[in-house]
Amino acid sequence: MSGTTQLAELFAGVEESAGLIDVACPRETVWPVLEAYEDVIPQAIIAFRVATNAHHEGEFDCRFTIPHHLDPYVRARSHGLITETGHPAESLLSDIQQHCPIDSYGIDFGIVGGFRKIWVYFPGDDPQSLTKLRDLPSMPPSLAQNFAFFADRGLDEKADVVAIDYRNGTANLYFTGFPEHLRRPASVLEMHHALGLPAPSEQMLRFCENAFGLYATLSWNSPNVERIAFSVKTHDPLSLPARLGPKIEHFLKSVPYGTGDPKMVYAAMTSSGEEYYKLQSYYRFRTRSRLDQMPSIDHAASVA
Repeated sequence: MSGTTQLAELFAGVEESAGLIDVACPRETVWPVLEAYEDVIPQAIIAFRVATNAHHEGEFDCRFTIPHHLDPYVRARSHGLITETGHPAESLLSDIQQHCPIDSYGIDFGIVGGFRKIWVYFPGDDPQSLTKLRDLPSMPPSLAQNFAFFADRGLDEKADVVAIDYRNGTANLYFTGFPEHLRRPASVLEMHHALGLPAPSEQMLRFCENAFGLYATLSWNSPNVERIAFSVKTHDPLSLPARLGPKIEHFLKSVPYGTGDPKMVYAAMTSSGEEYYKLQSYYRFRTRSRLDQMPSIDHAASVA
């Protein structure tokens, strides 16, 4: 099968899946991203993401993995997907490459808004220390300003992934294998309070009890942690205590891809008090990948 044929099939899959939530798939936005990474798409894990918050209304995200030998930022820039402005986010990937071991990458784009993020995955057996990440020249200063928040909760040696959002000028730090006590309702409430974020609903507190990890969003424009979000892996998202809404429920019941694969669900609270959920479903999943190693609540239930 030719590379162009594979891109056409993926484009058709994106178009069909986005149509389930009434989002049109403009070829002029999507095709250049697929074409830029045409050589790695045949081996990539490919996921679709939908969200319930107002910011993501009318958008549909696609993301896929990239092997460590290819620089995703250089590729994006050379294909006109990123226009440099001098923002420090544009230097963060290079800083990470110089100081940290890297297992693989990923990219994220909206089919309406275009190229958005680069993900940096550290080796599964070698999470990075926040001290090392804090001291990177282009890391958001808010990490240093909130270092004690993470260290006091036992997260200072558990950074698993960094995501750089070039469109919004933010960076996400992902933590997996975090202490079980942090999933408890009292701890989740306390973390939100410590960061000056609104308290989650009872429903979200129940959701967080099943989480395998969390991530924090940092900005170069604010000294604060802008949000924390919790991650759950499951084959049955509709059984979770989460307000996914009618569009996402329709998507889950109708999407023809990855029906037997696990799904990732994320819950977050914005600083304005908007509680929302994100669903990640797979167009192509790989067993024996690092994603497959994440604990699933379905597995936990079967063991119990």
